[in-house]
Amino acid sequence: MSTNLDPGAVGAPRPRIEGPLKVTGAARYAADVPMPDLVHGWMVTAPISRGRIRDIDTSTALGMPGVLGVLDHRNAPRLNPRAGNYFGPDGSMQLLQDDVIPYAGRPVALAVAETPEQARAAAAALRVTYDVEPHDLDFSLEHPAARPGSTAFGPEADTGDVDAELSRSAVVVDERYRTPEESHSALEPHAATVWWDGGHVYAVDANQGAFSVSEVLAALWSIDRERVHIRAEHVGGGFGGKGACGPQVILGSMASERFGRPVRVVMTRAQVFEATASRPPTDQLVRIGADAEGLLRAIHHRPAYALSPLAEYIEWCTEQAKILYAAPAIRTQLTAVPLDILPPASMRGPGATPGSFALESAIDEVAERLDLDPLELRLRNQPVVGPVSGLPFSSRRLVSCLREGARRFGWATRDRRPRVRREGPLLIGTGLAATSFSAGVFPSTASITAEADGTFTVSVGASDIGTGARTVLTAVAADALGVGTERVRIRIGDSDLGMAWGAGGSRGTTSWSFAITEAARELRTRLGDPARPVTATVDTTTMIDYQPGRERQTYSAVFAEVAVDPSTGEVRVRRLLGMFAVGRVINPLLARSQVVGGMIMGLSMALHEVTVRDPRTGRQTNGDFAGYHVAAHADVPDVEADFVPDYEPQDPSGFNGLGEIGTAGTAAAIANAVWHATGTRQRILPIRLDRVLEPADPGAPDAA
Repeated sequence: MSTNLDPGAVGAPRPRIEGPLKVTGAARYAADVPMPDLVHGWMVTAPISRGRIRDIDTSTALGMPGVLGVLDHRNAPRLNPRAGNYFGPDGSMQLLQDDVIPYAGRPVALAVAETPEQARAAAAALRVTYDVEPHDLDFSLEHPAARPGSTAFGPEADTGDVDAELSRSAVVVDERYRTPEESHSALEPHAATVWWDGGHVYAVDANQGAFSVSEVLAALWSIDRERVHIRAEHVGGGFGGKGACGPQVILGSMASERFGRPVRVVMTRAQVFEATASRPPTDQLVRIGADAEGLLRAIHHRPAYALSPLAEYIEWCTEQAKILYAAPAIRTQLTAVPLDILPPASMRGPGATPGSFALESAIDEVAERLDLDPLELRLRNQPVVGPVSGLPFSSRRLVSCLREGARRFGWATRDRRPRVRREGPLLIGTGLAATSFSAGVFPSTASITAEADGTFTVSVGASDIGTGARTVLTAVAADALGVGTERVRIRIGDSDLGMAWGAGGSRGTTSWSFAITEAARELRTRLGDPARPVTATVDTTTMIDYQPGRERQTYSAVFAEVAVDPSTGEVRVRRLLGMFAVGRVINPLLARSQVVGGMIMGLSMALHEVTVRDPRTGRQTNGDFAGYHVAAHADVPDVEADFVPDYEPQDPSGFNGLGEIGTAGTAAAIANAVWHATGTRQRILPIRLDRVLEPADPGAPDAA
């Protein structure tokens, strides 16, 4: 099936440009960069969730071999308290500024020494005592401090009369769904190598947006952004967890300024779990009413998520309720619950992933109570315009995803009754989920230089966090310039390349591609000049319509088959199939890799991932890969993913992002399949063994 409208570099399944560097070990990450006169910093973190530091005894540590010193709140450089991130000031960045402990895992000191081993030993020798105060981690929708969530992403929905429509409905689902706190679990730990020179700060850092990190670090130090230089050439995964200015680069900059030498801070795996932000837990009430024919009358989605008083954040769980299905009445009420935690961060498919679990589980429950095929229920309720906004859709190929996915999966042969398909002791079930994720573009700059040798150098502050951004942008530039990819050289991952959106929100590729396309357009008007090199630079800020008159979304339909052993509670996913509508596909090989990886993350969310905290201290008890389970090879079946033909008319090249859409929807499809296998609805993630385990039948032959 063709997913592109014309041949060329865009549409060709090219392998990653940097692949040979990575498989040979030649690619250098933030902790690998050679640096003369380098010293090392080792973090010390708080073991309590709320309180104050009573004392830090550094005497033993300062006398140890190779130790340059210890930074803590008594001697650390002062930072700008107004510095923040996307949602304003962020107190989690105010490291070593006072004696207050607002969450477990808060960095309280940094030991600096000549070698990592010496720094670690010095950190272990510090004696920190605390005055412990009561902490609050009791998350629920009914929490007394709960408040309306921020509407920075858009107003809440309130169309029609929800209560009246529910009263007129033949079937009403009124259920509660919960998802846990989850960690990003990128392969590469957070790390930074930082140094000062002539009043400028330089860093090689593991992040998802070098330019945005340079802006925040400049704000923290109250210096011009042009004096901050951040490089992130290779990043070993992020999933949102490296989207902010992390503690590694903040502490590294403080230590380098104090000791006058380059400082490298590399977090341990346990420190990554406790000191970097995670996906917040959610507690979601969903009410859906439908008439006897399966037409939805009302959707009421009321989710809560945890956040910290230190910073604003939005886990936008309600977006799908406004987009996916037509209903006369739709109401959303996003709720934030302040707790003594590190401010959460976006994790792949933020909001949409936990939100779609609740909504798509509830939609399945409506189909169950109507004794209607869940695919047919979804098809009957497709809107022709935005159900809440009333805006036309820019492109909407969800029905194509559903129908083509059903055809490939063999959905038509499915008996919708639960517990009827068996293989020996195993119960077999199938399920599906549909979802959407908002798409768009943010401002970026790009420069293209026509070199004297006939090649082109493309410079854009993009981030490649393992997604193949170099390869994709090379193809975009080649087609925009009308040349072969062999004539294009790409420079990315450097804040000095200019303003650029980071790798996040499924808007990185579209934003960078837009800037490259416009720079190529400008350059081609000047190529008649024989003098080389010639450079064209474009800033897309003034070209972007921030209030487009259409709903711009990507869509997916995910189908799952599971085998459940009721005697052990074990759930195995046997098949996953996803069909996606993401605009014009730039590189089918890398695009498939992205959505397959997203589906695997969704599988991991459904069956494995949960952060467990000690209620006495609030500290994570499973902060390593032995205790925090993620899907391994043995858990992952053959995963099929493909794209329906699509084109985004709001983008000059027809592109949309696809980084998040693979994850959103997958957990719901698996949970719906588990219901079909067992007849028991799983409304809490992950689907643990004890929640699936069924008591033995005392009358069975082998019960004794």
